[in-house]
Amino acid sequence: MAKIVHVVGTGTIGEPLVGLLSRHRRDLGIDEVTFYKHSPRATDRPMIVALRHEGARLAVAEDKKADFEKLGIKADLTATEALERASIVIDCTPEDSGLENKETKYKALAAKDKTKRFFAQGSEEGFGTMFALGINDQAVKREEQFFQVVSCNTHNISVLVKALGLEGERVRLKEGRFVAIRRAGDVGDVKFIQAPKVEKHKEANGTHHATDVVNLYKTINVDLDLYSSAMKLNTPYMHTLWFNLRLDEPTTKDKIMAKLAGYKYIGLTEKDATNTVFAFAREHGPYGRILNQTVVSVPSVAVHPNGREVTGFAFTPQDGNVLLSNIALATRMLYPDDWEKRMAAFDPYLLKEW
Repeated sequence: MAKIVHVVGTGTIGEPLVGLLSRHRRDLGIDEVTFYKHSPRATDRPMIVALRHEGARLAVAEDKKADFEKLGIKADLTATEALERASIVIDCTPEDSGLENKETKYKALAAKDKTKRFFAQGSEEGFGTMFALGINDQAVKREEQFFQVVSCNTHNISVLVKALGLEGERVRLKEGRFVAIRRAGDVGDVKFIQAPKVEKHKEANGTHHATDVVNLYKTINVDLDLYSSAMKLNTPYMHTLWFNLRLDEPTTKDKIMAKLAGYKYIGLTEKDATNTVFAFAREHGPYGRILNQTVVSVPSVAVHPNGREVTGFAFTPQDGNVLLSNIALATRMLYPDDWEKRMAAFDPYLLKEW
């Protein structure tokens, strides 16, 4: 059977995901990458042409083939054909659309073919088993067919908790408090907000960011005391996360920095502004992305005089960490015995300094 990965949607996650999968399909052992584009817009034509140049094949709805052809774009497949042929379906549609697609399309396909796997992104709670690379790998069961790759800020909080708050099976973290200072949009958006906008604390853990991390760690039987707040700023650059971790015994900044430096998926920077980190990633990251799960601003890290509290700021690699988790999960489903060896192709992107 051909190993085919199909990406539904070409937004902030979908577009670079198609590109990365296509560019590294031989490293990963993928035979073919296909992608679904919903709306035939002239402004999206350059993107479609570029992704096809990377080797990806375009799928569109049957009733929109003629509209795409008017743009000079002839589809390779219909949406139905692409879903039926795919080994892995990665849904990158807007919020809640993944859950709808699961009910209307994916469940029937999964029942018909038990080898198919389906992934959704971030906010699609209830889609399937939650996953973040390097955090709860042991919770993934290959026989499962539905997975939820958690959001970029959930990745950020989760990796800080793991690096600084866990030692093997021992939980050193007594409590964690976070503020997700979010960008209002992506660099490709035209929307903006006029002033800082705060989010409501609607959940027991504050906002969904801490709730998602708590639920993610529950998949490996780790209970955490976490609480988060969130706000948006009128910026198109990276999210910024303020963190405060209270540990069970005293520590020093040197020990904290050694742990951060020693964790594979954590990047460090001497910079204190997101645009400067973003600009470096634009020049040196794949598709302008940072694939590390977080980039910690070294000058911001401090240990409280009591020696037990660690505070600082960490930049969230917008959706780069989500891209890497999706690719790793897809590779693991296709090649359960040597997926880590295949993923080594992405190690050069995991820079330690940004």
